[in-house]
Amino acid sequence: MPLPQERIYTTDDIYALPEGTRAELIDGQIYYMAPPSRRHQEIAGTLYRKIADYIDSKRGSCKSYIAPFAVFLNKDDKNYVEPDISVICDHNKLTDKGCTGAPDWIIEIVSPGSRRMDYMTKLFKYRSAGVQEYWIVDPEKNRISVYNFHADTMEEYTFSDTVKAGIYSDFAIDFSPLNI
Repeated sequence: MPLPQERIYTTDDIYALPEGTRAELIDGQIYYMAPPSRRHQEIAGTLYRKIADYIDSKRGSCKSYIAPFAVFLNKDDKNYVEPDISVICDHNKLTDKGCTGAPDWIIEIVSPGSRRMDYMTKLFKYRSAGVQEYWIVDPEKNRISVYNFHADTMEEYTFSDTVKAGIYSDFAIDFSPLNI
């Protein structure tokens, strides 16, 4: 007896979800997302503000976006993610719907339900899609994992540290105010 075929979903299925339902699509599989906690939102908002303020102060050409922001990771209809923070420097990737292709820098803030996805699935997908830098901010473990895929390095920090951004030579984020 043949095995039942697993359904492959597309971005059309994501857009057909009921209003307010958040989900991501990785290799044709839908992953539903729980609403973020207050702490998650505080961290995301603070990091986004620091990054956006830096870009503005330098009159930079990159754009930063906070979730929910659509990233069509592989320029196909089988991969759709909403990173907590995305920085895109190639304006040709930006459309009215979001970003088509890999952002330059992605930050994910780990929630209890996203741990495996952030540390494993997205790490692999982001690297293979061409993301230059990926930060995993894990408040529960007091850890920031910084993957610089261009330099093939990974460094770990705590919420007591200042973390330098790899895509900018003169920008770092002090995490100590977030150590609450």
